[in-house]
Amino acid sequence: MTKLKEASRNSPIEFECINEKKRQKKKSYKNSGVISVKQCEITVECTFLDYIMGGCQLNFTVGVDFTGSNGDPRSPDSLHYISPSGVNEYLTAIWSVGLVIQDYDADKMFPAFGFGAQIPPQWQVSHEFPMNFNPSNPYCNGIQGIVETYRACLPQIKLYGPTNFSPIINHVARFAAAATQQQTASQYFVLLIITDGVITDLDETRQAIVNAAKLPMSIIIVGVGSADFSAMEFLDGDTGSLRSPSGEAAIRDIVQFVPFRQFQSAPKEALAQCVLAEIPQQVVGYFNTYKLLPPKNPATATK
Repeated sequence: MTKLKEASRNSPIEFECINEKKRQKKKSYKNSGVISVKQCEITVECTFLDYIMGGCQLNFTVGVDFTGSNGDPRSPDSLHYISPSGVNEYLTAIWSVGLVIQDYDADKMFPAFGFGAQIPPQWQVSHEFPMNFNPSNPYCNGIQGIVETYRACLPQIKLYGPTNFSPIINHVARFAAAATQQQTASQYFVLLIITDGVITDLDETRQAIVNAAKLPMSIIIVGVGSADFSAMEFLDGDTGSLRSPSGEAAIRDIVQFVPFRQFQSAPKEALAQCVLAEIPQQVVGYFNTYKLLPPKNPATATK
């Protein structure tokens, strides 16, 4: 193995192929050929657990759809209506996914954003506003903090539209781009978008996803309600590479779409399992592609 590692195009390592039977029969026998190794590279491919145990942090961000198609939050027919038991489809999705993914984040401080609403004080439509209305500190303390912030935000805004994804995708992508300066696999970003309807900036979103595919980032889209989600399934590259409007193909699949209604009567764990099913391979795929190792040796990190 040591000799193989020393191989190079300028100084190849050669190994003779010897047939013992022929060598015993013929005195003039030299070899049956020569294998010349011009280059040998030994790479270490880590697993998802290796990265997590080695100190990689998953940075979790939530984006909530506050467009008018959700219905008046005061009406029981609205997807944002909080029932007497204190839940709705948005909250259930946040709890189901968040409770699993928060275990992979050390500080458990999560940015939470809304889009598609008119916000105070000017009541202009925003597609990227912190749900706590604090742009300099949009973080919530744990999943419970996201839930409390969502509940406090809802009566302070006016649901409007349209349904634009690209601003919040690009927002998280800026942080993921900064993380590409890392010398180790220390950070990976996961954006959860919960939406009720048909996307209106499809071309811009396609471009944003193609750009984000080059970064340490994944996108989970949970569709609530009973709208037409065919565009969301299109963004999920399971059936082929997503392409930008200019034709550029995403270098990897980073989008997972899940329709909430399919899991409405199932245990919360079933939704979380489906939503997060592709995250481990997406994390491993990115870091292995760029040959980034965990910050710490996984074998000694827990000692």
